[in-house]
Amino acid sequence: MATITAPTSQKAAPPGILTHPATRKLLALAALAAVLVPLAVTQWGGATWPSALTVDVSEPLGKASDWIIDNRDSHPLFLYFFGHVSNVVVIAVRAVYLALLAVGWAGVSAIGALVAWRVAGVRLALGTAAAFLACGLLGMWVPTMQTLALMVVAVLASVVVGALLGLAAGLSDRMDRVLRPVLDTMQVLPAFAYLLPVVLVFGIGVPAAVLATVVYAAPPMARLTSLGLRGADKEVLEAVESLGTTARQRLLTARIPLARKELLLGVNQTIMMALSMAVIASVIGAGGLGDRVYQALASVDVGAALAAGIPIVLLAVVLDRVTGAAGERLGESGRSPVTWLYALVVAAAVALAGRLAGFLDWPDGWEVDIAEPVNRAVDWMTAHLYSGVPVVGGTADWAGHFTSWVLNPLRDGLQWLPWWSVLLIVAALAWLIGTWRTALTAVLAMAAIGVLGVWDPSLDTLSQVLAAVAVTLVVGFATGIAAARSDRFERLLRPVLDVFQTMPQFVYLIPVVALFGVGRAPAVAAAVVYALPAVVRITAQGLRQVDPAALESARSLGATSGQQLRQVQLPLARPALLLAVNQGVVLVLAVVIIGGLVGGGALGYQVVFGLAQGDLATGLVAGAAIVCLGLMLDRVTQPTERRAKKGA
Repeated sequence: MATITAPTSQKAAPPGILTHPATRKLLALAALAAVLVPLAVTQWGGATWPSALTVDVSEPLGKASDWIIDNRDSHPLFLYFFGHVSNVVVIAVRAVYLALLAVGWAGVSAIGALVAWRVAGVRLALGTAAAFLACGLLGMWVPTMQTLALMVVAVLASVVVGALLGLAAGLSDRMDRVLRPVLDTMQVLPAFAYLLPVVLVFGIGVPAAVLATVVYAAPPMARLTSLGLRGADKEVLEAVESLGTTARQRLLTARIPLARKELLLGVNQTIMMALSMAVIASVIGAGGLGDRVYQALASVDVGAALAAGIPIVLLAVVLDRVTGAAGERLGESGRSPVTWLYALVVAAAVALAGRLAGFLDWPDGWEVDIAEPVNRAVDWMTAHLYSGVPVVGGTADWAGHFTSWVLNPLRDGLQWLPWWSVLLIVAALAWLIGTWRTALTAVLAMAAIGVLGVWDPSLDTLSQVLAAVAVTLVVGFATGIAAARSDRFERLLRPVLDVFQTMPQFVYLIPVVALFGVGRAPAVAAAVVYALPAVVRITAQGLRQVDPAALESARSLGATSGQQLRQVQLPLARPALLLAVNQGVVLVLAVVIIGGLVGGGALGYQVVFGLAQGDLATGLVAGAAIVCLGLMLDRVTQPTERRAKKGA
């Protein structure tokens, strides 16, 4: 049978390999390398990054850190600005926390359930109440309230900051051009990179945790606010303008109402990112559920970590569902303010009744200890599943083999490559998928890592990222293709992906430590599980959006199902597949860095070490290298079509 080709409206290119754009780019790069590489080898030589091109920033960073610590209680900048910001944050978080405790567990559960009922219906209301009760049953009521208090303050601040930035970008082209590269860069930074600067200024504690969360969670609100304002119906705006309204009136009466769905989606994304960051911020003294997980992981107490991790997941799922349902039902009739008033009255009555009955603190007798049975299960797994399993081996054996056969050779191979060849490979990949500006940005980001003096640890981290991305793409593409070709499989997979996609990054470390122990392989496994949902969703959506006419044409020519997939769907879904690769890389990097908490080593370990020991110079250098690595990986894997839409 004849080969089926995807239909295209472009004219056929003239014959000859030199006419292909990729070939011309590679030839131009080869010519440039032929001139520059001999000069570099003659001047510096060697395989590793030359010490002559390294700048020791640890001393000035150490001096800056010492100056900040010495002047934190006396300098006017800290006394009259940062000090006031810190005090406001502490007062706000404490006020919300005390209010939650004053309402009591019955009142908090009732308020959450009634809000969910009014927004999304009875089923979600019952789920919300069950989620809060489960937090109490697990003995985590007080830590849950601590995390919720921090979340409330951080989300409110993130929404305000993000909305103001998005408003400026949505109304001003100049501000949009200024903010776009900043938001692009912030979007690819791993969460850990946000901790170090705020710790340097505010020290360890709640203020640093809240402000790091705000910096991390505000960008999606800013992006979606700008998108909603710029995407408002032009005909409606022209009609409003024809009535003689001022710019402010047009904003309040037309632009913002038309952008309500984008604004609610921004709130949803901000809440999810804030929860993820609030948990990670336990490393710098945020307290709450994240601190329980962190302390349990530090002592390899999987049972205690799971007891604190389950409430985190429940909070994430409830908040995601409630805010998502609010966006979907926006504009529906039948939501009278009077019913909201009745709901609040009922919630207040339940809270008052609970207070009068003495149901403020969760009763100790109602708690269920799952830590001990979970640890017994982990001990049984260690004895029976870690090694010695006939035929298949054990989980520890798998982790050891993956480290010995994949991670170590990949790391050693990258570190064996001459430094200039790494830059050439980065330039070639970035230029092939983008423009010369993309290639220049990627090369400069990679070179900055060498200048910072962390070339080998960065290549170690890069090897873990590449291994995790390879596994993620193989599993994710296969699962996404199956979901796109089977409605039944897609329906079964959807709730699993929903739960996985709402879980904060920190939580993924718990099951991999239980299964694989500590080391680089568990860090890679956690990264794979974290990145899979996004890759599967984007792949399935891209394949389902292929033009039905193209598939019908292929079927009319007698193409089999496999031929339709290989020769029509995959080529036409190429932009979506490239986007899946890009998102997979960014998400994998985020968790590989957090893997430093469970023995991942490399840059992640240096960040954790810097935070734990107060060695901010080491931590800041590693954090800057993570930023550069993330920027390089994003540029190397970001589809040209997506970059063109951003205007980068």
